[in-house]
Amino acid sequence: MKRTILFALCLTFLALAEGTACTVAIVSGKATPDGRPLLWKHRDTGDLDNKVLFLGEGGYKAMGLVNAQDSLAESIWIGFNEAGFSIMNSASYNLRGSDSTSLADLEGELMKEALLACATVDDFERFLQGKPKPLGVEANFGVIDALGGAAFFETNNFSWTKIDVNDQRIAPHGYIVRTNYSFTGAPNEGAGYIRFEAAEKMFYRASGTNNLSVSYLVEHMCIAADNPLSGQSAREGLQYGEREDHFFYFQDCTNRYTSSASVIVQGVKDGESPLLTTMWSMVGFPLAAVVIPIWISPNGTLPTVITGPGSQNALVCDKALELKKQMVPSTRGSTRYYLNATKVYNADQTGITQRLIPVNQDIIKRGNEYLEQWRKTLPDQKEVDDVYKWIDLRVVNIYKSLFGI
Repeated sequence: MKRTILFALCLTFLALAEGTACTVAIVSGKATPDGRPLLWKHRDTGDLDNKVLFLGEGGYKAMGLVNAQDSLAESIWIGFNEAGFSIMNSASYNLRGSDSTSLADLEGELMKEALLACATVDDFERFLQGKPKPLGVEANFGVIDALGGAAFFETNNFSWTKIDVNDQRIAPHGYIVRTNYSFTGAPNEGAGYIRFEAAEKMFYRASGTNNLSVSYLVEHMCIAADNPLSGQSAREGLQYGEREDHFFYFQDCTNRYTSSASVIVQGVKDGESPLLTTMWSMVGFPLAAVVIPIWISPNGTLPTVITGPGSQNALVCDKALELKKQMVPSTRGSTRYYLNATKVYNADQTGITQRLIPVNQDIIKRGNEYLEQWRKTLPDQKEVDDVYKWIDLRVVNIYKSLFGI
């Protein structure tokens, strides 16, 4: 009986780890080329249909990534508000120790509350202090603000440890990466050790060349599919033609079967308007997604391709998931953990991710041009809506012209 119970518990843990295996990072503004902090979340979940919704009531106006079925945005998985406060999380599996409290999995609800209530990193710590305990969480919460604040809070039901990303003694290279364990938790427990090594290696490389930027994260981190333990990578597909198959096990990579979005919140410099905080969002399977910049405008509008009324899916998510079927053609049993690398990259230059890289580069370039203008004079609603109309048209045309969908 004891063996049966233990086996069941192990299966439960593995299922949870598979469904919430996020990779996240915070980059201090001291370490980015333009002096603006970055918050990155690569989301893994059993809910593969994601979209972005606007929160216009109950506190600060905010934008956040939600499950498509969550029409009321009851849980936010990464988001930002009009005060320039941004928050995200990764589940942690080594913080609770002997705590047997049954209340759990309230991270998304807590982050929504924080977005509506907090303007700064200090506000968030006071928010945690004031909330009734147990919190119902076990997570690494990452936050940045418009004053340059940047910190992780490794948090369990009753306590937390603040880790200041601006402190060079803690983050000597100006960034901190987390996966599904906490550095203040039980050693050698939790999950995501291989993904941590992969992300840490790439962030370290970028920091050495002063390249911790939105462009770098979109072009490298958001579409990463490398396993440092086995040495395998999706880029192995470059050795083969588009008609050849080359499968490899990608469940321990940043991008894996359960990856549903990769989102970067770019903060502002001290003194800049917090309304220029930008959420660069790749919604759907990131290897097949187009990056979309989002801002909080007076009316809270969004590009239509990244949102949807009620429980309706986002168009960009649907397109990315349709292309994912070519990359992961079989989902029977463990076959879903094998990626066909030649559908990502190939020698004929027709891989799905391969063809979207210049598209994302162009959108980032265009978005930065708008931001440069808006830093001189904030845009009105029409200006933001005009940009969103361009994004909508661009996204629809790209999927149709490149992939016929």
